[in-house]
Parts: sequence; C-alpha cells; structure tokens
Amino acid sequence: MKQYHNIHPIYNQQSKILILGSFPSVKSREAEFFYHHPQNRFWKILATLFHHSPLTTIEEKKKFLLENHIAIWDVIKSCEIHGSSDSSIKNIEINDINNLLNNSKIEFIYTNGKKAHQLYQKYCYPITKREDICLPSTSPANAQFTFDRLIDQWKIICQ
Repeated sequence: MKQYHNIHPIYNQQSKILILGSFPSVKSREAEFFYHHPQNRFWKILATLFHHSPLTTIEEKKKFLLENHIAIWDVIKSCEIHGSSDSSIKNIEINDINNLLNNSKIEFIYTNGKKAHQLYQKYCYPITKREDICLPSTSPANAQFTFDRLIDQWKIICQ
C-alpha cells in the first residue's frame, strides 16, 4: 500500500546544512515528526554534538534545528513500504529537494544512512548536481554502530 510523507521539511532561508533521511518510520509518520522512534539516536547525537541539553519536545527540536542552521527532510515523498523497513521500499516518488536548496543557503548535504544516500544519488543528484556525504544511519536497526562510533562519524556536520 502506498504511503505518503506527512511531515513538512524543517528549514528556513538561513539553513546551511541539510540532513536527508529516506522515508519516515511508522512512529515518525504517526507523530508527524522526524526521527520520532524513541530508540532512534538522531536527536541524542545532535544534542551531544552541539553541547545542548536533551531535545525532548517537537518544538524544542524545531527551534534547535533553526538556531543551528540545520534543515531536515527525506528524499522520498511517497512509496510502498512495509512497516519502517528501508529494504522494502518501492514505487518511489521523490520530494522537491531542489526547491528547498533554492530557498536556503544550504552548503552541505548529509544523508542519514546508506539507503538515503543511494536514493539521493539515483533520484536527486541528477537534478541538484550537488554531492551528499553519507553518514551512518542513526536508526536502532544499525546496531553495528555504537553511539560513540556514530558521534565520531557525525561530528563532520559541525565543521
């Protein structure tokens, strides 16, 4: 069954960093906000890297992103997906990443995980002509990466 992305991108004209996921998890679609699964390490990583107190509410997270010139969105606008499994994704329609890039000061594009990177390279790069940097997924399914290893890889977004 086709699923639709129900979360608006978070960015403004001052955004300099774009972090792209593949498609929201079931928990994120239910909450209508990015990385909402309690075991996803995305928000803990950002708070740690930017020496910020834990980000708990959606409003805190939005404010944090904008204050730090970070934009977040996903590559996919709609697709067929079973649960939250990236490996089951098919029949993809992409979000208009180019429009977001044209309405901000994005200098760097980071993809959260290999699937987001593959999708970006296949569907978005031919349009945007802007390279992304693939970071290891913050998903709990990426158990091979400890929190410390993720921090080590993700610290590039602060440079």
